Amino acid sequence: MQRKTRRISIIRYQKDSPRRRLDRVAVEEPLEIRLGWQQKEVDLEHTLTITMRTPGNDFALAAGFLLTEGVVKHPKDIRTITHCLGRRKEEQRYNVVLATLRPGLLFDPDSLQRNFTMTSSCGVCGRSSIEAIQAHDVPALPPETPELEEAVLYQLPSKLLTTQDIFTQTGGLHAAGLFTAAGELLAIHEDVGRHNAVDKLIGQQLLAQQFPLHECLLLVSGRVSFDIVQKAIYAGIPVILAIGAPSSLAIELAEQFNITLIGFMREQRFNVYVGERRFASLPIP
Repeated sequence: MQRKTRRISIIRYQKDSPRRRLDRVAVEEPLEIRLGWQQKEVDLEHTLTITMRTPGNDFALAAGFLLTEGVVKHPKDIRTITHCLGRRKEEQRYNVVLATLRPGLLFDPDSLQRNFTMTSSCGVCGRSSIEAIQAHDVPALPPETPELEEAVLYQLPSKLLTTQDIFTQTGGLHAAGLFTAAGELLAIHEDVGRHNAVDKLIGQQLLAQQFPLHECLLLVSGRVSFDIVQKAIYAGIPVILAIGAPSSLAIELAEQFNITLIGFMREQRFNVYVGERRFASLPIP
């Protein structure tokens, strides 16, 4: 059984009075994502990435990763996703996932511009070029839809926080939530890696064939960097909101693809960096 939290013994200091107690921490383990496909009737496999993640929802994580890296474009492009049971030691057998492409869909490992190796903290650090996304012919989104209301957006951070079950227990996870423009929470995922939380969220929708996500809002619990915006673009998500700040490259990328990018979400304030045209009633000074 894959556990998302683990109890450990700690010493807590409070008013200079040390006490030993049990505490709960988030589990972090590696996941190897392998890709399988056929070429001239020969079965091939290739390791795409090894990422540090919170165990659970591994198939959604793999599916989301394949989509947001441009390997697949549609739910039917993925034939199967399985754990590679029997290939590793007992304690590691659920830490390897094999995603197999549908027959006829080819994959060229040499076409990848970087090696997909990342950590839970930095995400996709190697890709720094907007042209890499443009090469996949990903279209910019209509800049007017969905229509946003500031009163609805003010409510989203608290809705996300109240559903972060593992964060409540450990204080050690990032979260990504998918909302409607009316503020309805559609799905939430938590992970030690903020990019993993987004991939799990997107992958879940992809596998459920609830795709693309043109009318949805993505809220992340931390900051927004280039890779988070990249993932939203591949998923067709037009609005990204964050508790933290965006980076300069994230802003540039969002502007080019007509993404509304909002940061520093609080109860009664937020910053709109680009994409203000989706606000029908927001007074612009």
